[in-house]
Amino acid sequence: MYYNNSDVRLEEVPKPEIGENEILVKVIASGICGSDVLEWYRIKKAPLVLGHEISGEIAEVGKNVKDYKVGQRVFVSHHVPCNECIYCKRGQHTACETLHTTKFYPGGFAEYLRVPEINIKKGGVLVLPGTLLHDEGTFIEPLGCVLRGQRVMNVQKGNTVLVLGSGISGLLHIMLAKAKGAGKVIATDVSEYRLNAAKKLGADLVIDARENVPEKVKEFNEGRGADKVIVCTGAMPAMKQALESVDRGGSILFFATTLPGVDLPIPMSDFWRNQITVLTSYAAAPIDLEESMKLIAERKINVTGMITHRVGLADAGKGFKLMADAGDSLKVIVEPQK
Repeated sequence: MYYNNSDVRLEEVPKPEIGENEILVKVIASGICGSDVLEWYRIKKAPLVLGHEISGEIAEVGKNVKDYKVGQRVFVSHHVPCNECIYCKRGQHTACETLHTTKFYPGGFAEYLRVPEINIKKGGVLVLPGTLLHDEGTFIEPLGCVLRGQRVMNVQKGNTVLVLGSGISGLLHIMLAKAKGAGKVIATDVSEYRLNAAKKLGADLVIDARENVPEKVKEFNEGRGADKVIVCTGAMPAMKQALESVDRGGSILFFATTLPGVDLPIPMSDFWRNQITVLTSYAAAPIDLEESMKLIAERKINVTGMITHRVGLADAGKGFKLMADAGDSLKVIVEPQK
C-alpha cells in the first residue's frame, strides 16, 4: 500500500472476488515504473496499491469468460481504450477517456488482482508465448509506451536520435531506435552508472548531461543537431537542452513531463523558421502492447539485462527507494509470491 515514496506498507486485504465476466490473476512479477515514484502524481490518490507492469497466471475465470482459462500465463494492461470514440478512431487511443479511467484491482503490487470485463473485451489481456519469461513480461507495458512514442515521432532508418535521460524508458528508446536502424544514437544522463548502461545497450555516444549537450551533439553529428530528440526526464535543464539540440526539420518528443505548473518557453520564431515539430506521447494501447510482446519474445529487444533488483512484497518499500534514488539500479521487480 503506497502512502508516499518513503512510506510503502505491507497490508493484508481480502483476496479479490471476481464476477462472471472477470478473471483473477496471480501476480508473478510486477515492475516498479518511474511513474510509480513520481510522488506529486501519486500522492494525491494515496493510499493505494500501485503496479501496472505485471505478468502472472490466471487463477480463476468467470463462467461467462470463454477466451481464457485457468493456468494461462498472461500480461494484463491496467488501461484500455474504448476503440469507439473520436480519439480512438483517429488513432489517438491514449487520449481516450476510457483509457484514462479504466484499471484493474487492487494493483500489481499484490498477490492477486481482479481483471474487469472491459479490460478483457478491449484487448487488455495478452497470453504470453512460451518463449517469454514472467520477468520479461513486466517490460511489455513500458516498451509499448516507447513504441508508441517513436511511432508518433516517426523514427526512421538513418536518423540521428538523441535520448535525454537514460533511465529505463531512455534505455528502451535507445534499444528500439537501434533496432529501427537509426544511424547514430546519442544518450545523456548525470549518472555514470546509467551512461555506462546506455553505452552497453547501443548508444554510439554518451554525454554527461552537465556538459554542453547541444555542442557535443553537433560535434559528433557533423555540425548538425539531432533529427529526433526524445526527452525521458522531467528535469528542466534537459528539456532546454532538447530545444537547442534539434536539427532543422527535426522533432522533439516530450516522453516525460515536468512538475505541475512548470512551463517550458519555446523559441517560437526559431522553431517556425526551422520547421521543428514538438510532440508528446502518453501510455500505450493494445496495438502497441502486442507489438512490444512480439519484439521481446523474439529477442529483438533484449530486456533481461536491465533487471538489477528483485524484491518480495515485504521489501517493496526498498524497491521504491531504489527507484526514487535513481542510483545504481535500473529495473526493480516485485515478486509478490516470494
